[in-house]
Amino acid sequence: MSTGEKFQRLVEIMARLRGPDGCPWDREQTFDSVKPYTLEETYEVLDAIDRRDWNDLSEELGDFLLQAVFYAQMAGEQNLFAIDDALDAINQKLIRRHPHVFADESAETAGDVKKIWGEVKAAEKKEKGKQADTLLSGVPRALPALVEAQQIASRAAGVGFDWENAEQVIDKLHEELAELNEARRNATHDRLEDELGDMLFVIVNLARFVKVDPEQALRRTNAKFRERFGFIERKLSERGKSLQEATLDEMEALWQEAKR
Repeated sequence: MSTGEKFQRLVEIMARLRGPDGCPWDREQTFDSVKPYTLEETYEVLDAIDRRDWNDLSEELGDFLLQAVFYAQMAGEQNLFAIDDALDAINQKLIRRHPHVFADESAETAGDVKKIWGEVKAAEKKEKGKQADTLLSGVPRALPALVEAQQIASRAAGVGFDWENAEQVIDKLHEELAELNEARRNATHDRLEDELGDMLFVIVNLARFVKVDPEQALRRTNAKFRERFGFIERKLSERGKSLQEATLDEMEALWQEAKR
């Protein structure tokens, strides 16, 4: 079977599952009820990439594709749009937003590409009569906070509202840490939340300056912590001890051993 035929087979299977003689669970689903699964599948794709498990990634991408087909099937049942419309939309968008590949524009660097992409997006919004009221109004509030911070910081930087270098961001981080320490001594919970949020926002900007994805950096640290803490548990178990029975000094010594 060709790639196109395999994709069509997935579309047909989804239609059958939603059909009168299909699966009761699939028939009950709505756009809103499927959303949590979409988020779950997204993170499972990211996890497979982090683990460099390419066989698992292949399977997870299949699950990820199913999400798009599921939504399109429900939309088709309500005469909203079909999967073909979604495919047409992304094909046209990719061609439209890459005039340096499919037309006469030129782009030598990734920065040139981002500039072209932004200009094309602005033209698309203007054509649709959807020009954003403000620079940041186009960033969805429903995004995870870390992703939202990345996007609004990048947009502000794009119009020149930015530090000049990473050293200035680090200075700002020290300033925010001092304010957090002050708030920790005598401030309200709301003030503490504000100061901690300010510090996290500066860290996101620092990540941008050093060209590190903060989400990926934190996921990597989480994985490292899991591995090292698992080492502590295994070593304690070999000694016939549980975590609850171990002293902090014992756990710290094993932590240092896990780091080597």
